[in-house]
Amino acid sequence: MRTQSYKSIFIFIIILSLTGALCGQELHSRWDELVASDWQKALKLSDSTCILPVGILEKHGPHVPIGSDLIQVREWAARATKKEYAVVFPDYFYGQINEARHQPGTFALPEHVVWDLLEATCDEIARNGFKKILIINGHGGNPELLKYFIQTRLEKQRDYAVYFFQPSSDSAYQKKMDALHKSDQSGDMHAGERETSSLLYLRPDLVKMDSASNESGANQKRLNIPNVYTAIWWYADFPNHYAGDGSKATKELGQMINEHLIEQLVAALKAVKADTKTLALQKEFFDRVKK
Repeated sequence: MRTQSYKSIFIFIIILSLTGALCGQELHSRWDELVASDWQKALKLSDSTCILPVGILEKHGPHVPIGSDLIQVREWAARATKKEYAVVFPDYFYGQINEARHQPGTFALPEHVVWDLLEATCDEIARNGFKKILIINGHGGNPELLKYFIQTRLEKQRDYAVYFFQPSSDSAYQKKMDALHKSDQSGDMHAGERETSSLLYLRPDLVKMDSASNESGANQKRLNIPNVYTAIWWYADFPNHYAGDGSKATKELGQMINEHLIEQLVAALKAVKADTKTLALQKEFFDRVKK
């Protein structure tokens, strides 16, 4: 009898500990990892804030993955939301990348599809209860598109606001950059030392450093029309879709870059969650438009 009693107590303790572990499970931040019964809890904890991480699929020199932009925004969002909760929309790679259509792995959609999909995505995020959408971008060819998209949110009244995270640097950050960066910083734009370092820190298993010097990332300077912008400028300068020298990359530089950016993202996320003015000002604006 005593043995049976001990066994019952032991089983009860195990069940109790498992129940406690399940109750203590953290609320997932990724939209696709949440269960429907936790949706209202996620809306409340996030202050109805959703992060939309936008990347692209494009060649990144001969040595870092095609999804480098996606990988970076995915990691930034995942690490930031461990410190400040928000719901993170699944990987979104439907941006502007026409300039790399001559390279393998590039996924470039027609311009109207890119626009309509972004608008429909934001509308659907809002329909699911989110009043604030914070876009974080990992692709250098997207900012003009994203800024114009946000400006056009004033075309008609909506019950949500879109924000665009734009990290910045200061003298302290630049001093650290100067100490760790080895190549010419002015030419380090795409798959070069900075971006390769970032991937060495975030996903070293995907980086092939022995291939970083197989192609040139130097500016070819094949087109120079003063004070004029043209669509072919990037291809003219960087036909290999590689700008910089990835062979100089280090994990240490990548860690510094990412920690600085994630710190700023956490601060921006806190500010967006606390923001009560943007939606109120949008309503005020449209009330005046209707008069």
